[in-house]
Amino acid sequence: MAKLKEKIGYALGDAAAGGITWKVMSIAFPLFFTNIFGLTVADTATLMLIARMFDVVTDPMMGTLADRTQSRWGTYRPWLIYGAIPFGLIFALLLYTPEFGPVGKRIWAYTLYLLMMVVYTAVNVPYGSLLGVMTDDDNEKNQFSSFRMVGAYAMGFITLLSFPYLQKLVGGTDQHQYAVLGAFFGVIAAAGTLACGLLTKERLKPVRAEKFSFKPFGDLFRNRPWIILTLIGVCMNFFNGFRYAVAGYMFEYCMHGDVTVSGLIINYTVFMTFGELTCMIFGGISPVFTKWVGSKRKAFIWAAVICIVTSIAFFFVPMDAAYIWVMVAIVILTSIGIGIYSPLLWSMYADVSDYSTAKNGTSSTGLIFSSGTMAMKFGTAISGSLVALLLGVAGFISGTDVNGQTVITITDADAVNRMIWAIFSIFPAIIACIMLGLLYIYPIKK
Repeated sequence: MAKLKEKIGYALGDAAAGGITWKVMSIAFPLFFTNIFGLTVADTATLMLIARMFDVVTDPMMGTLADRTQSRWGTYRPWLIYGAIPFGLIFALLLYTPEFGPVGKRIWAYTLYLLMMVVYTAVNVPYGSLLGVMTDDDNEKNQFSSFRMVGAYAMGFITLLSFPYLQKLVGGTDQHQYAVLGAFFGVIAAAGTLACGLLTKERLKPVRAEKFSFKPFGDLFRNRPWIILTLIGVCMNFFNGFRYAVAGYMFEYCMHGDVTVSGLIINYTVFMTFGELTCMIFGGISPVFTKWVGSKRKAFIWAAVICIVTSIAFFFVPMDAAYIWVMVAIVILTSIGIGIYSPLLWSMYADVSDYSTAKNGTSSTGLIFSSGTMAMKFGTAISGSLVALLLGVAGFISGTDVNGQTVITITDADAVNRMIWAIFSIFPAIIACIMLGLLYIYPIKK
């Protein structure tokens, strides 16, 4: 039986990865790259697409490599312990804007973003795989998964809520603010990752293959539960990715800047913070709700329905700051669904891993969990890339002039605003409908 200290240690891993680095990359990077760093819309979209194609190769390779690691720290923990400092450092450098021209900025952004994806993979794939070797008790897996999500959402809440206030505290230009906050949050992310590696335990030994083989890759594509669950994971992260990537543009252009209500600054990070807090609460409730409805699949279906209904409802809210609390209320309701289904995905990957071991005789825990990380990065970054492309189609143009200054041009403000509103509401609703269909054919009934 795992102690509370270990569960908190496991939660710190996703507090660092999901609550800080990935949260900032999801919600701030599209707007940061176009409006602050100075990349064009096309460069921003291309960067994210290239990174995703890169991840298609690196994530499964990392999963296979992690499965075969043997050290005094165990199989998966050494990747967290030794990867913590590079993880925080590269994240900090990615939020730094060098005084380069358009070509130099492009090279900096592409190099650092790809390095960030590599180190994120090297840390997060083993982190996810830990769940498969810390316990063989299904209820305890749900508890660990729930702690993970609460940790991620709690740190996401702190990160997003504090962001505008920390920006004011730092002062100076936008570039200076992001550079300082990148260093600050990078240190916290490194510390959380290291603590996770040191506080957790690997109680189960993976059933290793005798030597490297491509057979586990072939087995994956004969594993129907894995195929369906990975598609669900991609949809889940498309849903989140669209909303996070466009939130900054929504406040900048649809709401015409930050909204101040009774002294509270509501910008795009604070706006999404209301959702983070809700996700944190319902992430903790998720195991209880799952037990009440009878299975993880049924709980996931209920959560998807909530996301569909509330996303459609948001589309009909007037595009006016006077309705900010209506928007906040709908974001909170949507986040009930997200909070319920987020822990379930990783617990269901543990079920798929058990299914694979029983069917094939050897463990592919790291490889299977790497697909969950790949689905997360693929869905989030492709949605971010599509946001940039769709805004470009609507009439949003960004770039850097010969002096290295960021230049924004909007050729059709109404079209851009309508596109932003649809990306936050209708596009996620469509994705949630696809996710619901996949859940109906998912075969594992636990």
